[in-house]
Amino acid sequence: MREMTAAMARRTALAAQGLASAHPVTERGASARAVQKVIGNTRLLQIDSVSVLVRAHYAPVFSRVGSYDRGVIDAAAWTDTARKPRTLVEYWAHEAALIPVEDWPLMRWRMELYQHGRWGGAKTVLERSPTLADDVLDVIADRGPSSAGEIEQALETPRPGRKGPWWDRSDVKIVCEQLFSAGVVSVATRAAFVRHYDLTERVVPPHVLAQRIDESDAVRTLVAQSALALGIGTEPDLRDYYRLSQKQTKTAIADLVEDGTLEQVAVTDWGAPAYLHVDARIPRSVKGAALLCPFDPMIFFRPRVERIFGFHYRIEISPPQHTRVHGYYVFPFLLDGELVARVDLKGDRARSELQVLGAFVEGDRDASVIADRLAPVLRELAGWLELESITVGERGDLVSELAASV
Repeated sequence: MREMTAAMARRTALAAQGLASAHPVTERGASARAVQKVIGNTRLLQIDSVSVLVRAHYAPVFSRVGSYDRGVIDAAAWTDTARKPRTLVEYWAHEAALIPVEDWPLMRWRMELYQHGRWGGAKTVLERSPTLADDVLDVIADRGPSSAGEIEQALETPRPGRKGPWWDRSDVKIVCEQLFSAGVVSVATRAAFVRHYDLTERVVPPHVLAQRIDESDAVRTLVAQSALALGIGTEPDLRDYYRLSQKQTKTAIADLVEDGTLEQVAVTDWGAPAYLHVDARIPRSVKGAALLCPFDPMIFFRPRVERIFGFHYRIEISPPQHTRVHGYYVFPFLLDGELVARVDLKGDRARSELQVLGAFVEGDRDASVIADRLAPVLRELAGWLELESITVGERGDLVSELAASV
């Protein structure tokens, strides 16, 4: 079995994710082709509702190419014309995500699994209102892309009083999500980040919709894509990328090792077998600086982050403010292949400010060196988000050096 150092494995992982070299900074920003290349490398962009800085699916592209037109992603995901057909579609991949349209058939087995919805609550709703799913589909068929609220209005369905942001979903919304999870409807577009559902045959191209792929073949392809996107990974790494089961992943890995797509290798100090994709690149060095969103594919599996970077990272959105260690929406700062700092960021549109609420050095590194390299990244980020200024708060051992640098 080939042996690799932990440093080699880290460089391999960064190269696979498009984070091994500095991106050029231009006035025009990155091209649409550069954006598409990022999506081709990562194979998915996780979607999340948090908008304290920028929606999660936009941030990983910025981390890899710098300033770019977010409309490129919007057009790829939520518009569909003869001249520019849809190239991205929403589904449950690694949580809710945008994936290439051609990958939609790879999820059919999961759609079968989710016939009663992803959380099971739809079964109770449909037992209580057995015609509701058909009624919802009739409205969508007649009206075209529709939000759950618009469907409720069309059906004249009363909505219960609000109880909170996560537990006040109406029966119509629950059924819409069940139909989405089952692949019956898809997301045609979004307005103010609200899903507008349409019949899947009007969202997914006919030649894609017609494809039937056995679960074992689909899972094998997903694991191969995970391995290529990660470059190198353990079985749990490859499993987590598309949230597969251990049984599925182990069988697929065995097949992929046998056909030469994956090579089992031993990585120093990893403590578990690793699998290197045959097309993975192992650069001699890694350069560049990037802020990584909490939902970035490079870091969304926290055990992998700790194994590769020795960096213990947990998102602190849910805990009460007084219990947070580093902040609400903290971006690890990647510098020349290492995670060297944590930066709590917020975009205040009313004040047109990029706010650094806190900044913390990781370990005993030199704060002045980190601040000098972080400052231009923050300036580019502010420009990309059309924020006029950068303000630095008082929390953390990096803020004084950073305030002087920005």
